Amino acid sequence: MTTADHTQIAIPGQSLGSAKQTRPGQGTHIHNGDICASVAGEVVTRKDEICVVTSATSAEDDNDAWKNGSITNDTATSAAATSISASNTLPCVNATVLARVTRTTTRQAHVSITVVDGRVCADNEFPALIRVQDVRATEKDSVKIGESFRPGDVVRGVVISLGDQSNYYLSTASNHLGVVLAKSESGNVMFPVSWREFCDPVNGKRESRKVAKPYES
Repeated sequence: MTTADHTQIAIPGQSLGSAKQTRPGQGTHIHNGDICASVAGEVVTRKDEICVVTSATSAEDDNDAWKNGSITNDTATSAAATSISASNTLPCVNATVLARVTRTTTRQAHVSITVVDGRVCADNEFPALIRVQDVRATEKDSVKIGESFRPGDVVRGVVISLGDQSNYYLSTASNHLGVVLAKSESGNVMFPVSWREFCDPVNGKRESRKVAKPYES
């Protein structure tokens, strides 16, 4: 691999810049005039091309960053913003959000919204719930929250209700919604292998999640 001009970590759907300024490369696609990440991985820019590279080697490097604190759930979630604006944005119905799972019960996942329609929630994080009936569109009776989300996961969802005074309600009942970034029980950053599983690139073990389908090139 040649020396890159700069590097960063991207997750699926993250805007990497205007397609007018550079060309899309491996692991990217064009959406609304922007080059976006199709997979989670390291952003590599060479001359006039931008790529997102994911491999066991880069994942091990990322794991070191997770462990030494240079990359955290907060910074990984913030990196997914498509705008660097620090203005505070309130979630609204039909808004697409990124949220970090804080805890789970048998009936719902408690999450904290950090990005709304590509804007970082600078001043506040908004509490929300993903109820068991809102996890996926089919086979709702067989959904188990513990097999869909785990604390620390970064989830892409849609606001379906302003909820009560305490929490917004989110849905992940679409192919492109669900977990976009997850660490394994061993602490390694995983990659998706199906709509219901992530894989640890270091030890090869698989873990269940409601996986968000990566955007296609």
